[in-house]
Parts: sequence; structure tokens; C-alpha cells
Amino acid sequence: MNPQGERWTAEQVLALAPDATSRTAGGRLAAAGQWSGAGAHGQAVWGLCSGSGSKPYQTVVDLNGPGYRCSCPSRKFPCKHALGLLLLWASGEGGVPGGGEPPEWAEQWLGDRRERAEKLAASARDGGPGRGGGTGDGAGRGEKGESGGTADPEAARRRAERRAQRIAAGATELERRLADLLRDGLASADRAGYGAWDETAARMVDAQAPGLEARVRELAAIPSSGPGWPARLLEECALAHLLNQGFLHLDRLPEKLAATTRTRVGLTTPVAELLATGEPIRDRWLVLGRQDGTDGRLTTRRIWLRGERTHRMALLLSFSAPGQSPELALPTGLVLDADLTYYPAAWPLRAAIGTRHEELPHASSSSAPSAPEGCDVDTALAAYGAALGEDPWLDGWPVVLAHVVPVPGDGGWQLADERSGSALPVDPRCAGRTDLWQLMAISGGGPVTVFGECGHRGFSPLTAWDPIPVSLLDTAAQGGIR
Repeated sequence: MNPQGERWTAEQVLALAPDATSRTAGGRLAAAGQWSGAGAHGQAVWGLCSGSGSKPYQTVVDLNGPGYRCSCPSRKFPCKHALGLLLLWASGEGGVPGGGEPPEWAEQWLGDRRERAEKLAASARDGGPGRGGGTGDGAGRGEKGESGGTADPEAARRRAERRAQRIAAGATELERRLADLLRDGLASADRAGYGAWDETAARMVDAQAPGLEARVRELAAIPSSGPGWPARLLEECALAHLLNQGFLHLDRLPEKLAATTRTRVGLTTPVAELLATGEPIRDRWLVLGRQDGTDGRLTTRRIWLRGERTHRMALLLSFSAPGQSPELALPTGLVLDADLTYYPAAWPLRAAIGTRHEELPHASSSSAPSAPEGCDVDTALAAYGAALGEDPWLDGWPVVLAHVVPVPGDGGWQLADERSGSALPVDPRCAGRTDLWQLMAISGGGPVTVFGECGHRGFSPLTAWDPIPVSLLDTAAQGGIR
């Protein structure tokens, strides 16, 4: 790695933007005339940006995260100044020269950030109760991490018992709601409206069971989802019933399936506890893709990785308030030498980042492969089937497809495997996405490598390689195609 770190591409910088407006505004600031005192060294980039006030805005970025700090009043994260600085840095030495040391204002923030990360790592190693982000999980911003005092195990046990009792009450109530629905007949569900379901969902919130709440809202939306909705409603009712019964009879389940059931209703292991008690796996992790979503209360970011040595898939989750971007923003194509710890599950996928050893060149650099190794359609379906057999509530499994050709048709899009002659349908929910035509343009009618999720509805593409990674769904969701 060179002294100022491997420079990112503009694509990877823009993937960090919280919205299309920020991308546009950041692009306007990616000019050397806007900046003074800019520099880069190690994993830090800094600079002063002239603004409307008498004093320039102080902007610094820690590439190891990444993390951002700017003296501007913007509530967006990262702000347009951080994006503009990174775009200027990505353009080459002319805008942001390498070498040198950060100014005092930047070094102070970087030092504080390193100290917090060291405390969090020490807390995890010692089994302490540390809280905060920077691990790829939790609802915090990461930059606001803190460590608490000595936890009271007995008090924590009582809180856990009370919450388990509330969730059990919620699951029992949902069972009664499902029984009423089936007794009255599914045909009446489209006439009932959202009122009864909204009330049931609110009761799941009171029960502190976000997983059950999400399933209730999914049930409420199915009657208006188009032809064939009664069959889909019956399927979802069966899955909700299975989850309720699983939680109500946890003591009868195998340990790993019980862990999956707890996670599905919304009970997760705290990050510090996971890192302290779990088994870390060190590998060179390639960032395959990213997807942001919001439910009106939280913005959820999903980042998928795959280990170079272990070939294991991993999913990192981070959260933020609506209108803000979660801090965890690993660019697609980054290779990260780090320890990951998986959450307990029958078929582990979700993980948290522990120690980061070194940030390696992106997959777009000359020293890294242009595309990850992929599989054929039959192998992808087998991988999803194996995962589904262990986790019946699984919506999709991350896979990399190689040598597939995107094919549009009257019945929907398909990804055709030129080697086996098999084809995988694209999830119908993606039908309105203009980025499917972008995928077609990338392929030029020939085979490409595509990463996405394979599920019972089909394949949902997220990233394509041509030869560098091009994010598909992420850019479409934010209002633009790169």
C-alpha cells in the first residue's frame, strides 16, 4: 500500500452519498480551486473548503471506516464537503497531494477516533460491556461510541426474561389473529383493509418484537400485491405461524435453530458480547455490494462481503435515523483484511467487524482481480436451497453468478447461463428498475459477472463487473445510475 493509501475511484466515493442531491453537490466541490491545505497520508484525507462564511470549512476523512468530520452545519452524513474532498482525492495527486502530516485540527479528531476504536476493541477482548458502532452492527452512528461501567448480570438477566415474556405474549396474540383470518377465509382479507393489521403491528411493537411486526406489515400488503395474492398470503401466514411456534417452544429446538428463531423475532446478541465471546475469522474480505432501505423510522444499510480464503459470505448491518446515511460505508470493491465474527444461527450470514488489520487495494486496482470468482445458475440455486433448509424464513442468499447473459422478455428478465443452458428469472419486483438496462449495456449481449441475492422470487442483481464493480440497485434506489 502506498504512503497515502490506495486511491478510490469516483464510483466508490459516490456510493457513500446519502442521496442524489449530495452526489451532485459533492461533484461541484471536486475542484482544486475550492480547496486549500488539502493532503492525504496513511488512511486520512483532509482539506479546507471555502464556503459562504469568512472561515473555510475544516473537512477530514478517515478512510478506515470510513468516518467523517466537517465543521459545516449540514446534518447529512457524509456531507457534500466530505464527498467533494474524496472525489478530488480520487482524481489523483494534482488535487490532494500525498505525504505530509495532518494539521492539528485534523490530527486531534483522528487521534480521538483511534482511541475510541482501541477502547472498543479492548472492551470486546476483555468481555466488557462496551457500546457503540464501528462494528457493522447496531443502531448507533459509530462516531458516538462509548463504553459504560460494570454491567449487572442479574439485572441484565431479568430484563432479558421480561422481554422474552413480552415477545411470547405478542406471538400468542399474532397466532390468534392468524387463526381468525383462516377461520373467516382468505378471500375476505382484501376487504378488511389495513386497520386491523396496523393494530396488530402496533401490538408487536409493544411486545418489542420487530421481527414479528415486519411480518405483520408484510401480511397487510399482500392482498393488494396483484394476481395470485391468496396463495402468497397463505405462504406468509404459514411462515408467521412457524416463527410464532418456534419462539413459543424454543426449549425444544436445536441450539442453532433456536438462535435463528430468536434473531427472526428481533432478539440479537449485543455487538460487544458477540465480539467478546464469538470466534473471529480473519480473511481478506471483498465488499461485493451495498443496499440501503428505510421503514420510515430507521435507515438500514446492508453490506455484503466474501472471504478470499474461506469463500464465506457475510452480511454487515448498520442503522441511522431517516435522512441520514449510516456511517458504515465500505465501498463496493474494497478488500478488507479484518476479523469478522458471525452471529449465532443455523446458517450464519450476519456478522460484525472486529479488528481491522490492513485496508488493501480495491478490486478495481491493477493488483486485484477485476471480478470475483462466480458460480453457475445450478450452483446458486443449490446454495440458496441449502441455506433455506436451515433457515425457513430466509428471503434470499447472496451469490456471485459468472458467465450469465441478461435477457429481457415479455414474461420478465432472465439471467441465462451460457454454459449449462439454465436460466434464472430476475425477481419481478426489479422489473421497473432502469438499471436492468444498464446491466444489459454492460454485458453488450455477452456474459458478465453479477452479484445479488437468489431467492424464491428469483435473482435480485446488485453489482456487476465491467471490469470494475458497478453498483446497480444502490444507485437506482438513490435516484441515479452511474
